Amino acid sequence: MTDGVSTWGELAGRTLTKGHGTGNDFIFLTDPASEIPLDADLIARVCDRHFGIGADGFIRAAYTENFRTGQNMLEEHPDAIWFMDYRNGDGSIAEMCGNGVRAFVDYLRTEGMIDLEVGETVKIATRGGVKIVARTEEGYAIDMGPWSFIHGDTARESGEDSHVSARGLMTPRAGLSISMGNPHTVVMLGQEGKLDGLDLNSQPQVNPAPEKGTNVEFVVPVDLETSDENKNVGAIRMRVYERGVGETLSCGTGACAAAAATRFWGGEEAPDEWLVHVPGGTLAVTFVLGPDDLEHVVLAGPAQTVAKIELH
Repeated sequence: MTDGVSTWGELAGRTLTKGHGTGNDFIFLTDPASEIPLDADLIARVCDRHFGIGADGFIRAAYTENFRTGQNMLEEHPDAIWFMDYRNGDGSIAEMCGNGVRAFVDYLRTEGMIDLEVGETVKIATRGGVKIVARTEEGYAIDMGPWSFIHGDTARESGEDSHVSARGLMTPRAGLSISMGNPHTVVMLGQEGKLDGLDLNSQPQVNPAPEKGTNVEFVVPVDLETSDENKNVGAIRMRVYERGVGETLSCGTGACAAAAATRFWGGEEAPDEWLVHVPGGTLAVTFVLGPDDLEHVVLAGPAQTVAKIELH
């Protein structure tokens, strides 16, 4: 039988915090100087839902200046003080997480590490670049930056770049790979029953897969909705298998990628505003022209800090 110190290493006796964004849950650690050694095995044990606390990901709040990539970001964004050091539930390092950024900002705010009133913004450094996060009445909205096709013009011309197999599908389906700072492959299914019938306990197979692997989103369209301004709003349902995690209740960058792919398939008449319904709730995705003259994706949704935990 192991004791707490040997089980939890440097985290033994420390207070961690748990939060989520539309059911996509994370464990937070404040370590400004980035001094605590975090190896993949330790993170996986803490995130284990049976033998640990349980979470889709682990996020360390550290000063941006302590990371090599962060130092470069500070040259252009000196006010991006906090770095979101994000790990998947299996301990692997990931570039970005849209739900994670919202939950991270909520954590910084509730812990008193930043002041952020409704309508104000804060810059957060991530391995996927600096993200600008605004506090809204309902939660937080993030400029996720520009989206792109992972396979470039080939995907743009054909609308697909891979084939995806998953349990519950009789035959492989065409997929389109989208980058949101991290890789995604989106598959459109024609019927809601096919979405509900998927077995995502095992990883879908993507051929060919992006070089560093990919998250896989399965989507079905739902009836167009109308906003208060009488604009058309697209709507889709989505389930996602996240690399290094498995199926999750939500994925922020995945929602952005799914909306981008669906909008591309819809052609010039497709709307710029989308609601993405995931098992954990609903996210809003809007396409806008960014200051760099590229098309940016704005992700909005709730985030909540729910518990403090001390590891024994």
